[in-house]
Amino acid sequence: MKLSQLAGVFLIGVVTVATTTSCTSEGKQTGVKTKTTATKDSTENPEAEEDANVRTPVDTAKYNQLMKKLANGDTTGKWPVKQHPYPLDGAILPFKRIVVYYGNLFSKKMGALGEYAPKEMLSRLDAEVKRWEKADPSTPVQPGLHYIAVVAAGEPGKSGKYRTRMPFKQIDSVMAISRMRKNMIVFLDIQVGLGSIRDELPQLEEYLKLPNVHLGIDPEFSMKDGSLPGRKIGTYDAADINYCSDYLAGLVKKHNLPPKVFVIHRFTRKMVTNSQNIKLRPEVQVVMHMDGWGEPELKRGTYRHFIYSEPVQFTGFKLFYKNDLKKAPNRLMTPEELLKLKPAPIYIQYQ
Repeated sequence: MKLSQLAGVFLIGVVTVATTTSCTSEGKQTGVKTKTTATKDSTENPEAEEDANVRTPVDTAKYNQLMKKLANGDTTGKWPVKQHPYPLDGAILPFKRIVVYYGNLFSKKMGALGEYAPKEMLSRLDAEVKRWEKADPSTPVQPGLHYIAVVAAGEPGKSGKYRTRMPFKQIDSVMAISRMRKNMIVFLDIQVGLGSIRDELPQLEEYLKLPNVHLGIDPEFSMKDGSLPGRKIGTYDAADINYCSDYLAGLVKKHNLPPKVFVIHRFTRKMVTNSQNIKLRPEVQVVMHMDGWGEPELKRGTYRHFIYSEPVQFTGFKLFYKNDLKKAPNRLMTPEELLKLKPAPIYIQYQ
């Protein structure tokens, strides 16, 4: 199928429950894999030798201090999370705040990553990075690209799984774009449709074993009951999340990598079940990411009910350039507003 014929094949995931996300994707599946070139470690000390194996040792006292700072004076005992392992050397969080652009190169409707040409997109991301640096000068910003590598689809496709794997050459293109900025990181995001995370995650191993590539998974499009993606909101259990975390930890150990950042999207309670059973590991940094759209007060409520109330490790927050403007006051929340949340999000995504 030609790319020009693919419009309408991918899912338009608009589910009007609470503050659900909205995505459209266009692309094709391929079994051809191209070779990738390993990039430099995005977590290394900029003053250190430029070597993928040079990593900043974790200062545990500073780590504790920064985790307490993120808790923003929470007195409930939920934050900061207790009894979590210290990360391996080279950890990004909580020493830096990650700010990313999200999307897919085949679609202008899924986010800024695919909406603009690479140079303009990176320029816009640079501007957001500067806003965060100004709002919180004490926390360095780690820029990144969050790319949807497996997209939930509106048609079954050859697999019958209602998901489309992006061609590896497109992932290579995203990696090439990331190298246009020093030490930029990349997230590969998975929407399994009627498939399984156990089938999809290993397909991306050649990229995930690179030191600057991290993982995102989207429960919204994990349709365990056989419903079609977009008809209702999907779910992952802690067992699924632990599978991913264990898989990432295995790659970190095998390839001597810095810790992987692992982002899980969430905006309803049932999207993640048994969150208290999610295992934390030194090799993986887990981010529960508030993925809902709407006006500021609605987004605050979603964050409070589904992110704050079920602590895991770190938190994230998504801002939608278009969907967040649909209702009064018709504006995006500012970095200054987000920094007042309890806990303050350490991962920020723009779509």
